Amino acid sequence: MSPQTAGVLQLLALVAALALAYRPLGDHMARVYSSDRHYRPEKWIYKAVGADPDAEMRWPAYLRGVLAFSFVGVLFLYALQRLQGVLPGSLGFASIDPDQAFNTAASFVANTNWQSYAGEQAMGHVVQTGGLAVQNFVSGAVGMAVAVALVRGFARSRTGELGNFWADLVRGTVRILLPIAVIGAIVLVACGAIQNFAGIHEVGQFTGGSQQWNGGAVASQEVIKELGTNGGGYFNANSAHPFENPTPFSNLFEIFLILVIPFALTRTFGKMAGSVKQGYAILATMAVIWLGFTALMMWTESAHHGPAFEAAGGAMEGKETRFGIAGSAIFSVATTLTSTGAVNSFHSSYTGLGGGIQLLGMQLGEIAPGGVGSGLYGMLVMAVIAVFIAGLMVGRTPEYLGKKIGTREIKLAACYILITPALVLCFTAAAMALPTPGHSMANPGAHGFSEILYAYTSGANNNGSAFAGLNADTQWFNTTIGLAMLLGRFLPMVFVLALAGSLAEQQPVPETAGTLRTDKPLYAGLLVGTIIIITGLTYFPALALGPLAEGLAS
Repeated sequence: MSPQTAGVLQLLALVAALALAYRPLGDHMARVYSSDRHYRPEKWIYKAVGADPDAEMRWPAYLRGVLAFSFVGVLFLYALQRLQGVLPGSLGFASIDPDQAFNTAASFVANTNWQSYAGEQAMGHVVQTGGLAVQNFVSGAVGMAVAVALVRGFARSRTGELGNFWADLVRGTVRILLPIAVIGAIVLVACGAIQNFAGIHEVGQFTGGSQQWNGGAVASQEVIKELGTNGGGYFNANSAHPFENPTPFSNLFEIFLILVIPFALTRTFGKMAGSVKQGYAILATMAVIWLGFTALMMWTESAHHGPAFEAAGGAMEGKETRFGIAGSAIFSVATTLTSTGAVNSFHSSYTGLGGGIQLLGMQLGEIAPGGVGSGLYGMLVMAVIAVFIAGLMVGRTPEYLGKKIGTREIKLAACYILITPALVLCFTAAAMALPTPGHSMANPGAHGFSEILYAYTSGANNNGSAFAGLNADTQWFNTTIGLAMLLGRFLPMVFVLALAGSLAEQQPVPETAGTLRTDKPLYAGLLVGTIIIITGLTYFPALALGPLAEGLAS
């Protein structure tokens, strides 16, 4: 069987698995967020934090809950790292330096999981399991809560109430992420991923000598890092490490975990908004972009010319032979089109155009299908922009799901789509202009620029993957990427929740003959075009200086 045929079969199997899970998972999530029943363990949590889960919140109160919870998470994770040297289960590792502790705390709370450290050489069991793995759950649940609040903004009328943040947070963790993670961890252990609290031990090498390895609760952290679109690896090699991702089946299963909730949330949106067809339109938009990027990446990495590439069957440099080009390309696109950041191959060793595809996937805003929650609310903001553009074309006030898109709504949507590119481009420009950050680049020219651009694109878009060759463990990069991650995560949430509150206060307008049907293929095509054009106009000059220049020169 040729590698191309194997890749197509893997892609078809993945699509079939996602299709089977789409309806039951989407319906389950709609029931979770619409229920007024509280389970007993959930009541214990509400009592412990002093929250009333039945109290409705307007958008400022909902936002305060998001920010307060996340701020406490940053402080807790920072303190845990700084105290690691005196904690049990530290494996003898010292406390983390202040700038790196800040970067890591910001990273995991912001659902980015950017890592400027090697996990097996820096983090003990308590920090890995009690700190990082916990944030993998709750940071994903925060994103889902904000997405659900926006959906309620579309579904409700003549009220500014968007639900209760604490109830949405707890339910997303307890009823959605935790059960799937338990089952997924069992599957990964069956595939060969490790799950223990072993200490450091010597391992013999084929060439003689030995090296040190430590164990850990890897399978349980691996499953939630993918399911919650987090991405931080227990080991420095991330999902290329055989302890995290042992077989081609586990590789495909991990890709499924990355994509299943973001895609299924479109069904949840349709159910909660009262129109399943609207959910299908958003799903179709996400699917077209994801399949297009995947096909382009597989072709780019397989068809690259040259004797070495032809002998290997394609661009195999930096890719694991047990996954091959197809398994690596599908994984790469899945992670860069979501806010996952996990890697099973060396992104910096992809072809110039392949690296450009990875960058562009993040620069779209990671909305196809995007992160858990963040992908849905990002796509809905783009849907508002697309409706506004359509309204300008025909000269009428735009509407979406029965809500008028007026001056306030379009300003909030515009602020949402501008904040992340501003962070990426400004931080990249500063790093290229200043002499100290430039010393961290291992490669000159276009590829070196791509390394810097990739780092800030990954940070501000809350992805977390990286081009190797850039030494990011410096005070400059730890601090600036940490700031980019926090601002890139929480400033957009401000605009999303403000938009949700504005929509919820409106009275629905009746559909007329002039209303744009947003559940039809024509609108899905308009939405795809809007996303590509806005991203292209924003990032094309930067991409031309980096991956495009490198790809055309090769």
